[in-house]
Amino acid sequence: MECKVEKNKTKCTCTYSCGRRGICCDCLHYHLSSRQLPGCFFPPDAEKTYDRSFEHFARLVAEKKV
Repeated sequence: MECKVEKNKTKCTCTYSCGRRGICCDCLHYHLSSRQLPGCFFPPDAEKTYDRSFEHFARLVAEKKV
């Protein structure tokens, strides 16, 4: 399967700069290994907190913000 890095970058909402930007499979692997989700899973105000934890995501889901 071909990675569409440039297309992915246009949809990436992450405000943190890293070498995985646009390479979604690497980003997912990295964050999941730390019990986190990538920034693109969060609404903009929550993403900017850099709290990418499963718990933070669950709170947002419970508050119907995701």
